Amino acid sequence: MTQATPPFNARLAPFGESIFSTMSRLAVEHNAVNLGQGFPDFEPPAFVQDAATRAVSGGFSQYSRAFGLPKTTHAIARYAEQSIGFAADPDTEVTVTAGCTEAIAAVLLGILNAGDEVVILDPSYDSYAACIAMAGGVARRVRLEGPAFRITHELLRGAFSSKTRAIIFNSPHNPTGRMFDEGECAVVAGLAREFDCLVLSDEVYDEITFARPHTSIARLAGMRERTVILGSLGKTFSCTGWKIGWAIAPAGITRAIRCAHQFLTFCAPTPFQKAAADALDSVCTDRSYLHELRRDYTTRRARMLGILTGIGFECVPPEGSYFILANAQAAGWPDDVTAAKVLVKAGVATIPASAFFDPANPDRRWLRFAFCKQEATMALAQQRLNALPLHEFAKLTN
Repeated sequence: MTQATPPFNARLAPFGESIFSTMSRLAVEHNAVNLGQGFPDFEPPAFVQDAATRAVSGGFSQYSRAFGLPKTTHAIARYAEQSIGFAADPDTEVTVTAGCTEAIAAVLLGILNAGDEVVILDPSYDSYAACIAMAGGVARRVRLEGPAFRITHELLRGAFSSKTRAIIFNSPHNPTGRMFDEGECAVVAGLAREFDCLVLSDEVYDEITFARPHTSIARLAGMRERTVILGSLGKTFSCTGWKIGWAIAPAGITRAIRCAHQFLTFCAPTPFQKAAADALDSVCTDRSYLHELRRDYTTRRARMLGILTGIGFECVPPEGSYFILANAQAAGWPDDVTAAKVLVKAGVATIPASAFFDPANPDRRWLRFAFCKQEATMALAQQRLNALPLHEFAKLTN
């Protein structure tokens, strides 16, 4: 019998297995310390875990309304107003999603028609380009040059046209750690207004900042009506597996988002929605946890920078997020993928950051290290890295 040709959507063919799946699989194969995938290896705070326990046993095991429990949309609206000064109607402008990744997909599926263009800034989170493709759009990729990774009008202007429907703007930025400054935000906002397009503002790391407090681009003049704020519970409360995210947008845009969302997941997990509401209400009442979160991550950041610079890496100190880029080529490797493969065999898993670039125009210098890890995890990584100095690593590539 002739075997049928395996079906495969041509839009997804360029993507294959994500780099996160690949490196996590290799980390397991080599029993490596996983500094690649960006998940904390410690538990959420006790008040968050307690909220989940109460929700699971408290009658929240069935579907919620599609766009979220009323308590959850109201809590997200209060949190956004306190944290970024963005007032939103919880009933018409807030949609709870199955993580921020689903929020990105729902927005793009909701707003794009075939051939619409979306500007993304490389290096960029890999789901951006994949979701644009799934929605039938075209990614217009603009490469930011490291180690500064700065946005300029001259760099960005040529990517916009009459076909531009949106730009995805991520600050604090994964993987560079940049917090784009007032001038850079003004460049993005000015082009969005000039070309009458939307800004999808990915702000999942809004509470993990070191340089200064986060400021949303939605607060700039003329941006409230054209910005979709994308947020997540997982980064702030160390519960990435709960998959609770949200999209905050003007009512007309929200209707498009909800139309797509209802056919993707219908609703986010109901008990975790209830727990999310309790967690957000807690920090709206008492922000001491958020202050402690920043102090804790400031310590982790310094620890990981010390480990990496101590073995000879040149690093990009992050202004926000929980990632550090280290220059693999400056350390003697031909490229980041080679370095990542050697390191995982030596017992430390990272992410080669070329996976965050347009495959036709990658920057192959950078490795991404996650520092959302326990001290014991970082100490073990340091032990394994110190056991094989950088000049010895290069010999393993031959």
